[in-house]
Amino acid sequence: MIKILWVDDEIDLLKPHIIYLTSKGYNVISANSGDKALDILEESNFDLIFLDENMPGLSGLETLSIIKEKYDSIPVIMITKSEEESIMEEAIGSKIADYLIKPVNPSQILLSIKKNIDSSRLVDEKTTRSYQQEFRNISISLSNCQNINDWYEVYKKLIFWELELSKSTDSSIDEIINIQKSEANNQFFRFIKNNYKNWINNIDAPLLSNNIFKEKVFPHLNNDKSTFMILIDNLRYDQWKVIQPLVQKYFTVIDDSLYSSILPTATQYSRNSIFAGLHPSEIQKKYSDKWLNDEDEGGKNMFEEFFLKEQLGRLSNDSLKFSYTKITNIDYARKVVNKITNLKNNALNVIVYNFVDMLSHARTDMKVIKELADDDSAYRSLTVSWFKHSPLIEILQKISKLGSRLIITTDHGTINVNKPSKVIGDKKVNPNLRYKQGKNLNYIKSDVFEMKNPKDFCLPMQNISSKYIFAKEDCYFVYQNNFNHYANYYKNTYQHGGVSLEEMLLPVITLDPK
Repeated sequence: MIKILWVDDEIDLLKPHIIYLTSKGYNVISANSGDKALDILEESNFDLIFLDENMPGLSGLETLSIIKEKYDSIPVIMITKSEEESIMEEAIGSKIADYLIKPVNPSQILLSIKKNIDSSRLVDEKTTRSYQQEFRNISISLSNCQNINDWYEVYKKLIFWELELSKSTDSSIDEIINIQKSEANNQFFRFIKNNYKNWINNIDAPLLSNNIFKEKVFPHLNNDKSTFMILIDNLRYDQWKVIQPLVQKYFTVIDDSLYSSILPTATQYSRNSIFAGLHPSEIQKKYSDKWLNDEDEGGKNMFEEFFLKEQLGRLSNDSLKFSYTKITNIDYARKVVNKITNLKNNALNVIVYNFVDMLSHARTDMKVIKELADDDSAYRSLTVSWFKHSPLIEILQKISKLGSRLIITTDHGTINVNKPSKVIGDKKVNPNLRYKQGKNLNYIKSDVFEMKNPKDFCLPMQNISSKYIFAKEDCYFVYQNNFNHYANYYKNTYQHGGVSLEEMLLPVITLDPK
């Protein structure tokens, strides 16, 4: 039973209200002074306090100050005769949950209680009921997905409900949404196997990595004001949705779209494709000295600025003034904050921000990060915490002040892997857990999307017998040698490179400054 303390020097006049609340199932204890209330609070626990503002002796505001110091977790509803703004501001500044102006009526009181005590339970119940009703609709939509736009809509719905249900205290519903996401990934995998080759050959192709600049950035470039494009490495759509409210303090979203990453969903391939405006095999052919294969030593994304310059040259007859900045550590990020104003005269300013990807990899290797991000909900929470306190939020503030348009996107996503799949290959096979490239590969065919002829998919070939395989759903590749050890080591880690909704369907967001 919910227990309420009502503090008022005219408590006898409030007996009808107390009787009314008792009839509704609430246990109401009364006190006729601030001192008496503090004595009662020392002896008993309460869920809610009604507190009169104007009392002789210890005033309501004085009592409130002591309550907040000692019993900060108890919501306090201030009741006052005065409508003076200063009194209300002082009460609100002292973190009251609500305030009511006398004379109060029973329905006001009941509404305030429900808003402050019962709201989480009522919201939980309503959210759960709503999702249960929507569950069937989503299942039908999954069966009827005919094209990538259908999948965009289904994925957005799944993310919406996952985020809504993550606010609930009822953990039992989590299993249902996870099962539905798993089924969605199963069907999405089949969809990709049936359609991806056509996409690469421009048959019913969605927006892919190689056309991001052409379709989503270049149309916004003009001589009047600069455009900023920020690529946050490894940012999933659900992560975008949880940081969106923070971004919207400074920007208005004018286009919330998804695009599809190319395969492999890995930085070497997907990001190079974005900056070059080409498929990986085209990059290798056109810039052979700047493409490194999986087995080659050295950084695989060292020429993004060069690729961007080349692509902008192809897209425009004019020489566009642009800047390129890659942020890989917090010290350099702070320096970039101070440079933003100097970039206002450029038509385009591109910033690559490598943090989320590092967070994903750190979670694999560091026990403490694994504890902090044990599942998708915790992983999102960690992303929000980073974003709130990162220099990136300051960069966004400065871009907004410049009046510049902003495009936020990413190169690939990531998925929490849980199903090891045995693979055998020679020493030259790449170490990625979600895709393999090489010859003499042996694997479980039902777990992979295989590309026997990479040329058909615009992917580089190491030799004439090379092939690519991509893990489906939440599978990850483990070699036969010491299988159990590595299966356990990588289980429940975040990986990318394969085929899943989380890795392939990615945010590309256009925003205007407020």
